[in-house]
Amino acid sequence: MGSPVSIPEFDPALIARYDVAGPRYTSYPTAPQFTADFDETALRAAIRTSNEEPIPRPLSLYVHVPFCMSPCFYCGCNRLITRDVGQADRYLVRLYREIELIAPLFDRDRPVRQLHFGGGTPNFLDAARMRELMESLARHFSFSHETSREYGIEIDPRFADGDYVRELGELGFNRISVGIQDFDPAVQQAVNRIQSFEQTREVIDAARAAHFRSASVDLIYGLPLQTIDGFSRTLDQVVALGPDRVAVYGYAHLPEMFKAQRQIDAAELPDAATRLALFGCALEKLSAAGYVYIGMDHFARSDDELARAQRAGTLQRNFQGYSTHGDCDIVGLGVSAIGRVGDSYSQNARDLIGYYAALDAGRLPVARGLQLDEDDLIRRELIGELMCHGTLDKLAFGARHRLLFDEYFLRERQHLAPLLADGLIEENARVLRVTSRGRLLLRIIAMCFDAYLGDAAQTSRYSRVM
Repeated sequence: MGSPVSIPEFDPALIARYDVAGPRYTSYPTAPQFTADFDETALRAAIRTSNEEPIPRPLSLYVHVPFCMSPCFYCGCNRLITRDVGQADRYLVRLYREIELIAPLFDRDRPVRQLHFGGGTPNFLDAARMRELMESLARHFSFSHETSREYGIEIDPRFADGDYVRELGELGFNRISVGIQDFDPAVQQAVNRIQSFEQTREVIDAARAAHFRSASVDLIYGLPLQTIDGFSRTLDQVVALGPDRVAVYGYAHLPEMFKAQRQIDAAELPDAATRLALFGCALEKLSAAGYVYIGMDHFARSDDELARAQRAGTLQRNFQGYSTHGDCDIVGLGVSAIGRVGDSYSQNARDLIGYYAALDAGRLPVARGLQLDEDDLIRRELIGELMCHGTLDKLAFGARHRLLFDEYFLRERQHLAPLLADGLIEENARVLRVTSRGRLLLRIIAMCFDAYLGDAAQTSRYSRVM
């Protein structure tokens, strides 16, 4: 049984003091720690070891489709802007080669319980190409037939209609994630993403008509020209759409890293106080509409699988964020895709040239990764427990890992001291627990246990925690 999760307390002054840059912890260690020492040989060895587990884990497939029809200026994803569908055909030839190379390495008795198409814009692939790709995956992997399987796809409503969504349902997709960001016309103009409420509603309504199990939407706060009134209207429209889940991400303005962001006028970005108030508005509106705050940027209806998993103590976290299938080994397919097999992470080449070259030479396109050591595994479990459930039984955790918690994490306790003083966490001899004041600052709490950040944390590569 899980423990009850506290309702987050929104204290702008407190959050502002802790609003520094830090990892999102969709993995631990995080991607900047991956190295080129982890190569194809290492991945093949990790897969063999995973097959030999007494009870091999089921599989989760992540498929990256890197193409977009037009640039959204806020975007930091790995994508290629083009309207040339021939690019998709050249990409699919290599993607099929990757599938043919990697699928036989996994025993066929390992069912694919989770599938996620991300991008880029997955619906850059038309229905015929999507059908061909799904048929290839189904031939080479063992698709689960359980009703609990989760096959999801990210959709840009500007380039999809109801008929397309219904065809996705026929292919087996049962979860849809729809990008919105903001319905305010001025904001849409500033970020080069003009998208109507009606376009968005058509896609979500079609998913429901096609018996998709869940529909989620993405919003972003901190975009240029955003105001409290405008974002409040967007939130009202989102509530009217009635999605099962809502993600409310903070915009990370890193123009030195992401070229598209150089099109954004930094003078039009909301100041720090307004940025926090935008999230506070989302927290208030979504909570009033019956959504439960799961953690980080995620909200879900109280009867959604995420909320039920959190109450039951089974919620987990992976590269897709919060998940009810975190026990799966993840197979990353496509350029830049990240996988997690056993105690290892791997990432494909992040550019098409490198990705194509490896596959044309008959090699898996692994560019870097990491084999976790014992300390990594200990900290990964600890951070996962705090991020998902907000509480840690120190005695039980120590017994599982054959350590004395307070002694093993003696240095980390110094980092926790100001958080204890500010009431973000509370602690006794047995339990470490995130309070309602700390729930919006989970990343700050997790950072205390990150062995790679060091005393002088090198966080410039990360977004701010709020």
